Amino acid sequence: MTAIAASAGALGPPQAIAGAVLTVRLDAIQENWRRLAAKAAPAECGAAIKGDAYGLGVGPVAKALWAAGCRTFFVARPMEGGELRGILPREAVIYVLDGLFPGQAEYYASEDLRPALIAHDEAREWAAFGRVYGRKLPCALHVDTGINRLGFSVDALAGLLNDSRTLEGLNLTLLMSHLACSDEPDHPLNLRQKQAFDAVRARLPGIRASFANSSGIFLGSGYTHDLVRPGIALYGGNPVPGKPNPMLAVAVLEATVLQTRDLAAGETVGYGATWRAGRPSRIAVIGAGYKDGVPRSLSSAVSNGAAQAFVAGRRCPVVGRVSMDMMALDITDLPRGSVVRGTKAELIGPNIAIDEAAHWAGTISYELLTRLGQRYARLYSGLESTISGHRAQ
Repeated sequence: MTAIAASAGALGPPQAIAGAVLTVRLDAIQENWRRLAAKAAPAECGAAIKGDAYGLGVGPVAKALWAAGCRTFFVARPMEGGELRGILPREAVIYVLDGLFPGQAEYYASEDLRPALIAHDEAREWAAFGRVYGRKLPCALHVDTGINRLGFSVDALAGLLNDSRTLEGLNLTLLMSHLACSDEPDHPLNLRQKQAFDAVRARLPGIRASFANSSGIFLGSGYTHDLVRPGIALYGGNPVPGKPNPMLAVAVLEATVLQTRDLAAGETVGYGATWRAGRPSRIAVIGAGYKDGVPRSLSSAVSNGAAQAFVAGRRCPVVGRVSMDMMALDITDLPRGSVVRGTKAELIGPNIAIDEAAHWAGTISYELLTRLGQRYARLYSGLESTISGHRAQ
C-alpha cells in the first residue's frame, strides 16, 4: 500500500531517510469519534487525549477531533492540559484526570483546566484558591467505585459532603468514576460499580455524570449517563474484544525493506541464532526494531512464531529476534521480485490489526501505540490543515 497521499502533513524525519513510516489517519479518528458519539447518544462524547493522544500526536489529533465536533477533552497531567490549551480554542473543556497537583492551582486556573478532584485536601485547596481568585472554579469530582486507583472512597466522599465550606467553594461541573472491567461485559464488577455510582449520583443531584470509557459505551445506556470519554477506540483499538472491531484502523506503521537474502536450509537468522531455516528460504530485513517501539517479544523462536507483517499482498512471519534497529520476515512464499529494497512492510494497519499485533507481543494495544518511537517519519493524512499552526485563535 502507499504510505502517504501527496497532501498529507508530515512530522519527524523525512520519509526518504527514515527506516519506517507511521501514518496517522485523522479522518479515521474523526469517523471513530462519530461512531462512538452515535452509540452513546444522547450522551455527549468527549475524548481521552492523554499521553500525546496515545502516542499519535496531540496537536493534529486534537484539531481533528475539534473539527469533528468534540468539545470535551481529558488529559492525565496538568502539563498535558497546558499543551492542549495552546492547541484548541479557549472554549474547549479540558479535564485533568490526575487531579490537582500540590501548589499548582494558579496554573490550572490560568490555563482554564478543570481538575478531577480525587481527595479532600485537593478539594480544600481548589476551593480556597477560588476564593482568592474571586470565583468558584469548575472541577470534576472523581469517585472510586471499585477499581481502587484514584478517587474519593465512599467514606472520604461522606467527609467532603459534610464539609459545607469546602463544598460551597466548588463549581462541580462533572461527577465521574472509572470502570475496571468494561471490556468484559459479563464481569460482575461492572454492575457493582454501576450501583455504587448510581448511589453517589443520588447524593449529588443535578451534576453531569461520566462513567463510560471506550468499552463502557458498549455496555448499554445504563452506563453512558451525560458524558462518555472514549480513548483507545478513537485510535482504532477494539472496544468489544472477541467481536468484530467497529472502529477504523488509525495508525498505519510501515517499515522499509533494507535488504533481501537467500538462505540455505539450516542457516539461522539474527542474534542468538534462534530461528533456523527448515528449507531454502528468502528473508527480508526491515528497518524497525525495539528502539522504534516494536516489542522484542514479537521475536520468533526456532520455528515461525505467531507474529506477522503484511508485505506484497500477503502476511509473512517474523523470523529471528527483533533487534534495536531491524527485524526479519520470511518471504519465501512470495513471488521472487515482489519484495525488493525499498518495499514497505505493514506492521500495524488495516491488514495487521493493532489488537492482533498486541496479542502476539503479549501486551495490549494501548502500550503498543504509546511506545511508538520518534525515528519514524510521521505522516498525517485526511486533514492537511491540522498540521499547520500551533496555538488556536
